[in-house]
Amino acid sequence: MLNFERKGNGKETLVLLHGFMENLSIWSDMEPHLSKDFSLLKIDLPGHGQSEVLGEIHTMELMADEVKKVLDDQNVEKIHLLGHSMGGYTSLAFAEKYPEFLKSLTLFFSTYFADDEEKKQQRIKSYRIIKDAFAHYARAGIPNLFNPNERDILEGKIEIALETALSTNNMGALACVKGMVERTDKKHIMQNLEAKILVLAGKHDNAVKTDITIKNLPDRTNIKSYVLDCGHNGHWEKPGICAEIINTELLHNLPKKLVL
Repeated sequence: MLNFERKGNGKETLVLLHGFMENLSIWSDMEPHLSKDFSLLKIDLPGHGQSEVLGEIHTMELMADEVKKVLDDQNVEKIHLLGHSMGGYTSLAFAEKYPEFLKSLTLFFSTYFADDEEKKQQRIKSYRIIKDAFAHYARAGIPNLFNPNERDILEGKIEIALETALSTNNMGALACVKGMVERTDKKHIMQNLEAKILVLAGKHDNAVKTDITIKNLPDRTNIKSYVLDCGHNGHWEKPGICAEIINTELLHNLPKKLVL
């Protein structure tokens, strides 16, 4: 079973899924700001943190099934599911397979679109580098995921992100890259899911096309979106703001598409 940690005794279960080359430790800056009404369930996805590599390819559907096993083990049924980047892709796959378990779905600096051809080629080119020069791959890529206008004040966070990435099993990372290339478009989830949907996005996100993601959101009353002045890593760049939005939107209500 996947490695996980539980924290808090709130009545609402918030499941947190990290992104590529991350692990469940990434939520430490946000945790103090999250409402005590939440009971947090933080999970290491396959091949990340202390969870084992499960095969040559980790599809989003496989990872969603592994998350479901954790929920079954913990006797958790109705959840708020939040996924960062790759964790968001996994969350969408979970929503497709197990919609009845969701009270809400939060795409946290992620997207419902499949990779376009250019992005797929970028991922395919990274195969050899991840396998043979993983440290170089991480050091070259991690800083670009942060707001370039705040690199100086984010230097410590960038170092934490790099250390986290370097702790990842490179074969686990490779299996997830292969799974991300294969993932399919999930706009139909955004159009049909009955649970509340929250989208947090970064104005300076170089990993996700924020403008396209926000512009193409279906106009539904259960969807709320926020664009923050940060890069791809709101949990490190704007943890307090992100947590307050999550607290407010998942436990209360605010106008749709409020931009910060």
